[in-house]
Amino acid sequence: MIGMLVMDLGVFHRKARVDTFRQAMGWSVVWILLALLFNLGVSIAFGHQKGMEFLAAYLIEKSLSVDNLFVFVAIFSYFSVEPSYQHRVLFWGILGALVMRGIFISAGLALIHQFQWVTYLLGAFLVFTGIRFMKEEESVQPEKNPVIRLFKGLVPLTSVYHGHRFFIRIDKRWLATPLLLVLFVVEVTDVIFATDSVPAVLAVSLDPFIVYTSNVFAILGLRALYFVLSGIIPRFVYLRYGICTILIFVGLKMLLAGVWKVPIGISLAVIAAILVISIGLSLLVTRSKSGEGEE
Repeated sequence: MIGMLVMDLGVFHRKARVDTFRQAMGWSVVWILLALLFNLGVSIAFGHQKGMEFLAAYLIEKSLSVDNLFVFVAIFSYFSVEPSYQHRVLFWGILGALVMRGIFISAGLALIHQFQWVTYLLGAFLVFTGIRFMKEEESVQPEKNPVIRLFKGLVPLTSVYHGHRFFIRIDKRWLATPLLLVLFVVEVTDVIFATDSVPAVLAVSLDPFIVYTSNVFAILGLRALYFVLSGIIPRFVYLRYGICTILIFVGLKMLLAGVWKVPIGISLAVIAAILVISIGLSLLVTRSKSGEGEE
């Protein structure tokens, strides 16, 4: 992971620039192929069951990550971040996410092993979250967030961007640039997302290795995927409902764990089917509407 991240930022993205659609698509394919290759390695080393658990966890985390991109687009738009500097924010945001996910996963597994009833609590939380998000639209309103207001009150900020810098020295005083505030917002947003995604993955597997590595591979490809989807995200009108349905499904799976343990094969098939249907229906409907508009 460290080697791939160093190559990504230190070699291929040393200078701030905007990835073309073709470049971003190429990197997205590379990250997905690496995840599938790792998945094959898991199956060979630990057995078919563990391989299916990894794939199901990866699909859940990847789908939730795509939903997160909707919010990232809104954050960059709200703060007027130039596209050439967005990749830097996403990179450091991903580093923070890797650390935070590790903490969340460790805490979640410790609670489940210590208190079995936490499984049902997390299941009920996922069902509630899925239903609530299906009814409500996500919105970005940083000015109403008390954590962000506290950050502004504690950290001296400049009023303008200074390239890709997070800090700038003015009159012998170090000040944070608005880009650091954007990074902070992205990190806070990821912590909020982790409260949904980590319990969802724990519904598939309680193996720390499977849970964390599936999160890692989904997160590592998030930056490239952002530049692929940022221009066409509005077309995924039904993806949100598909992801909410997945949250409800895995929540019910956790609630039924004491009565019937859903086979991993069924879980994988249901999750994949929901994603395919929601994405396919979204593209079909938006394509039809765009065709009518042209007429």
